[in-house]
Amino acid sequence: MKTSHQFTLIIISLAASMPFPLPAAAHDDHAAMVVIRDDCEPNDPGWAPTGGCLRKEGDVSFAEFGAELSSPLAPTSLIGHQAWRMDPPYVEVDADDTLMVRNRGGRAHTFTEVRSFGGGKIPSPALNKGLVTAPECLVSTDIAPGGRAEVGTLAEGNHHFQCCIHPWMRAIIKVKRED
Repeated sequence: MKTSHQFTLIIISLAASMPFPLPAAAHDDHAAMVVIRDDCEPNDPGWAPTGGCLRKEGDVSFAEFGAELSSPLAPTSLIGHQAWRMDPPYVEVDADDTLMVRNRGGRAHTFTEVRSFGGGKIPSPALNKGLVTAPECLVSTDIAPGGRAEVGTLAEGNHHFQCCIHPWMRAIIKVKRED
């Protein structure tokens, strides 16, 4: 019995070390989607004056959100709460792909193409600390919690998208020519 276990281990070891060609990683595995995320706590009354939190579950109170907007180590910069994010923040797509955007958070967000990353449309020094408003944010469209949007027909190259409410939420969409 011991010999058959040793033989099996040798076969497994040899198979693992052989140079089998691996399938090419598809650049578009879930790459045609960006998910907008936040983790607001739906029962925290702190969110109520600013539109509430429409998540069923969440762990970030309004006070915690505010405490994470900046850092004493970067007094003139906006940091932002990292539960508020674009996922993934970098996506490669082919020129003819359509990019789906879904808001899985409990707050309204935007997914706005900007020439350069900048501040948002909300006139709040706390949300825009140290940033000049990106001009495109002035005409951005909100995506409600649970909402979705489509982005299609982007030219080849890098495209910058940000949330114009929470401007640290950013994504780069790299559009490649199909091979």
